[in-house]
Amino acid sequence: LSTLYDNVLRFDNVEIMHEHFVTSLIMDNGVFKGVTAIDLRTGEFKVILAKAGIIATGGNGRVYKFTTMAWSSTGDGYSLAYRAGIPLKDMEFPQFHPTALVPNGILITEGARGEGGYLLNKEGERFMKNYAPSRMELAPRDIVSRSIITECLQGRGFVDEESGLCYVLLDLRHLGEDRINTRLPMIREIAIKTLGIDPVEEPIPVRPAMHYMMGGIHVDLYGQVMLDEDKTRVPNLWAAGEAANVSVHGANRLGSNSLSECLVWGRLTGAAAAKYAMNAPDTMLEYTGDIETKVSREESRVFDKLLHKEVGAENPYAIKDEMNRTMDTYVYVFRDKSGLEEAYSTIKRLRDRFPNVRIEDKGRYYNTNLRDVLELDFLLEQAELITIGALTRTESRGAHYRLDYPKRDDVNWLKHTLYFYTAEGPRLSYVPVRITRWKPEERKY
Repeated sequence: LSTLYDNVLRFDNVEIMHEHFVTSLIMDNGVFKGVTAIDLRTGEFKVILAKAGIIATGGNGRVYKFTTMAWSSTGDGYSLAYRAGIPLKDMEFPQFHPTALVPNGILITEGARGEGGYLLNKEGERFMKNYAPSRMELAPRDIVSRSIITECLQGRGFVDEESGLCYVLLDLRHLGEDRINTRLPMIREIAIKTLGIDPVEEPIPVRPAMHYMMGGIHVDLYGQVMLDEDKTRVPNLWAAGEAANVSVHGANRLGSNSLSECLVWGRLTGAAAAKYAMNAPDTMLEYTGDIETKVSREESRVFDKLLHKEVGAENPYAIKDEMNRTMDTYVYVFRDKSGLEEAYSTIKRLRDRFPNVRIEDKGRYYNTNLRDVLELDFLLEQAELITIGALTRTESRGAHYRLDYPKRDDVNWLKHTLYFYTAEGPRLSYVPVRITRWKPEERKY
């Protein structure tokens, strides 16, 4: 992002709209027309019309409490697209990184294990020999994550007094100070600054955390947004990065492939959107009556139904905390029918409570209370989609592991899940997985 920002500054014809929060996509007969947004600095509600657009809003890690992702990773782009009639795909597949620092969730890179770090339970045992003897700590992320949680469930983990989280230890001591300083300097700095633990002297506490959303906005191979299963495209809208689901990651992303995805589809979608915009007529920017009606409805939703609502007894932060705890408990590394049904029921109740949330700050300038509530609205929606998708997929595949359906089922489930918005709730549909050279095989480690 720093590199991108620095390069954008070189161009006089690029306007960066800082501190703007997009509340909706404007669509008209299957064509993207622009967005509505709040200028957080002034509270002004804006309409931004466009000839073409790219959704590059990142992931939704904050559906969970324990996550490596930034506070801003609230998946706004997913809900913006979903509510505009654009299907989402494979939302039941969040990825959990096996080693996040306890209790703060800061990522401890896979490089720590790549350099030779050991994972130890409270008995001092390198327990990965019991789960992936040929790969040990370098087994795939989903296997290492499940192994850590299994150790916790069987009483061989530690418990953090502050958070109550169970964890294991990542031991780097045998690497020596010189190698740690040369190869893993940031890991040492993070551990010392945030926990007061020097990995040269003692192991560091880790457990799996929500790290990446492998699902996303349904797009074609070139990142163009789809309106249905496989035939109708939005002619002037694309999605890239974690916001999109091209499905290069399938159900189990490989480390660092997210960066490759950003570079490849950033280039593809950027070029396509620019070409479309340069050739599109100026009439696309006309502020028609239909657009005005949609904008008026959205402005009323934000300011009349939320900000200036006369009554409201629900604390949005309490709702968010309950959502986080529910997802961390029931829609985590291990899942099963009863837990997912409990999670779905809870999320539905929280969504029913949301219209009665109380916004204390009634002002317009930098109203972070309003921003938090708008983000919570998106997060609750995505929590529902993740949960219903996980409940419906009665198999285990990649990062989605069902204790009651522990085997992969290619006969019934070698397919993508699509989520379509309806007033009654999500409608699920399916499209086949595109297989070219490599056929699915059983993984053995």
